[in-house]
Amino acid sequence: MSVAPEEREEVRAQAKWVRISPRKARLVTDHIRGRSVPEARTVLAFTTRAAAREIEKVLRAAVANAEANHNLFGDDLRVSAAYVDEGPTIKRWRPRARGRAAQIRKRTCHITIKLAPAPETAESRRKPEPPAEEKPKRAPRRKAPKAEKAETAAKAEKADDKPKTKPKRSTTRKKKEETAS
Repeated sequence: MSVAPEEREEVRAQAKWVRISPRKARLVTDHIRGRSVPEARTVLAFTTRAAAREIEKVLRAAVANAEANHNLFGDDLRVSAAYVDEGPTIKRWRPRARGRAAQIRKRTCHITIKLAPAPETAESRRKPEPPAEEKPKRAPRRKAPKAEKAETAAKAEKADDKPKTKPKRSTTRKKKEETAS
């Protein structure tokens, strides 16, 4: 049996017996199917449903599998398939009026996410351009002659010799005292 190259590189992660109704979890998986991994993470982060947290864990596991086992870069992947299967239903009983009992179904689900490399775009199919010729390195800067250094030092000393005075500022207190006397 031959396997298509795209199927070979497909990576998956699965969470089983998750205590969420499959119907509720499917609403969230519909949002991320076909999206890139960074985009799917953003959608899950801003989804208010409780299933989004569980699905985000499965997505993280799938990305970790791709990076560790297949040497793929997580941000270059897309969600090729995301589906939720029904798991076993836990049955419980609740007492009701007149000695009766009502059945409570606690549903579980199995969440599966498959990742595949993003389809190549026209830009990524181009052959990489050959490296450009390296520019020659610049010659190191020449040191300034000693005469110029002496001139700059003399200018700095002249600037230091000038007296530094602070400008006087007028205050209302002085004006009040002058007018009062």
